[in-house]
Amino acid sequence: MPLLPELATPCLLVDVDRLDANIATMAELARRLGVALRPHAKTHKSVEIARRQLAAGAHGLTVATVSEAEIFAAAGCDDLFIAYPLYATAALGERLSRLATRSRLAVGVDSAEGARALATHLAPAARSVVRLLVEVDSGQHRTGVLPEEAGPLADQVMHCGLQVAGAFTFPGHSYSPDVRGGAAVDEAAALERAAASMRECGTTPEVLSGGSTPSAADSRGEVLDELRPGVYVFGDAQQWELGVTGPEDIALSCLATVVSHAGGRLVLDSGSKALGADRAPWASGYGRLLDHPGARIVAISEHHAVVEWPAHEPHPEIGDRVRVVPNHACNAVNLADSLTAHQAGRIRERWPVSARGANT
Repeated sequence: MPLLPELATPCLLVDVDRLDANIATMAELARRLGVALRPHAKTHKSVEIARRQLAAGAHGLTVATVSEAEIFAAAGCDDLFIAYPLYATAALGERLSRLATRSRLAVGVDSAEGARALATHLAPAARSVVRLLVEVDSGQHRTGVLPEEAGPLADQVMHCGLQVAGAFTFPGHSYSPDVRGGAAVDEAAALERAAASMRECGTTPEVLSGGSTPSAADSRGEVLDELRPGVYVFGDAQQWELGVTGPEDIALSCLATVVSHAGGRLVLDSGSKALGADRAPWASGYGRLLDHPGARIVAISEHHAVVEWPAHEPHPEIGDRVRVVPNHACNAVNLADSLTAHQAGRIRERWPVSARGANT
């Protein structure tokens, strides 16, 4: 009997038991560290999953865009952090001002120019309640000022008439083999230096926020006030290969059908339009098979994935179904309209990807 024969493939599956276990595990880690948990909702983009995280003890949500914030605020989340620097226009300022009437709202900033744009375009009432967190670079080298520059920037932000709540960072360099613990050390050191810089300039940070899924277990609770991991909720092939999670804990997979044995390899009907095309330089393929750890996706096109199968294992027949673990859960979810939640091999319900395409 094919796996979940009532479903058309490819489609994204969520194992509800594993999902809930992952949510509970991270919530317990945050409690043990003595920090607030603010999961990054860009991973799942799902109101249903956000509600489960909040019910398990999350203090609020992290989001990537104003549109994501609007969607989760409309669903009842009343504490949101847009964890990227924004450059406000009149239209964006109006949207942020409306959001600030519905939810406790924080926004990232890493330049005086960004602060001035926010001050110009936020409504007066919003300027007094929207909280800004200064972003510092802890090693990823994407956005954020040097930690020692956090104080002077906070001073400039306040001179624009805005509220500074603290500092944040993203230790994105944790997404590399053998760097996880080091990234957590870098993160804590950067936030400590940022806090010292802010105090020297007369600002006492209320929040020092960090965290990523690979570095979460090594986070320094004596420094951080808040963790913002995202992918932990599902796991993916990157986390599997980094050793952060094992296949037994991965909650997200793509149900795919074997459509060909051409060239002695398997070809699946789940290509980049279902899985995403991400492949880190250190990754062993474009995804992995949840129930067959030795198999690797070695080539991918829009609608097909080519799998090299271990020589010692019997391979699936044409028409059989397999569960593929995407390299990057966030991108795969953003390609889907819904997630099929299942337990013990039975479909429970379908959850809409509420914030799919919410990129503005």
